[in-house]
Amino acid sequence: MDSPLDTPFYEVLHRRRDVRAEFTGAPVAEPTLRRILTAAHAAPSVGLSQPWDFVVVRDRALRRAFQEHVQAERSVFAADLSGERAETFARIKVEGVLESSLGVVVTYDPERGGPTVLGRHAIADAGLYSVCLAIQNLWLAATAENWGVGWVSFYREDFLRRLLSIPGGVRPVAWLCLGPVRGLAQTPDLERHGWRKRLPLDDVVHHERYGQRR
Repeated sequence: MDSPLDTPFYEVLHRRRDVRAEFTGAPVAEPTLRRILTAAHAAPSVGLSQPWDFVVVRDRALRRAFQEHVQAERSVFAADLSGERAETFARIKVEGVLESSLGVVVTYDPERGGPTVLGRHAIADAGLYSVCLAIQNLWLAATAENWGVGWVSFYREDFLRRLLSIPGGVRPVAWLCLGPVRGLAQTPDLERHGWRKRLPLDDVVHHERYGQRR
């Protein structure tokens, strides 16, 4: 009997990458985009609140304005680095805003579902966690479609809120670069460039109490 790890789901799970330089910029097929967004919208959410929205950004001027902001924030981060760390970071591409076919900004509306969302009374951030599940669904669906996704994190929320007219109470959680790619790398960029290595599973598994190992 084949191992469950050989099933398409696990193959997609392990093939997923944070894409930056591999985008082709080719026009997207609208039915494919619809399937990917449908998968994101199918994510579980606390109290079935579905606190996410998806802003599809195709406009080149908007994307260029965002890319310029990202580059400025990259420079701020780089200024805090020195020596080998600075040299390593200089080789890393942090975004594919203009190279990708489009952007999808995933937002979080904490008011969605009303003031008494079932399951959120003790964990206020449960709605935000739900949005992250929608992002993961989107990412895996895109991988299954042989598209790439890149999560851009070098931005200020207030800037993106102004750029896309996002209401004040709504948080922009992620700008995701999305579109067809030439291929997905075998090794994540940050590992390939020597920024970080993936931790072994046993290093992050605890039993019964935090810090207790077998």
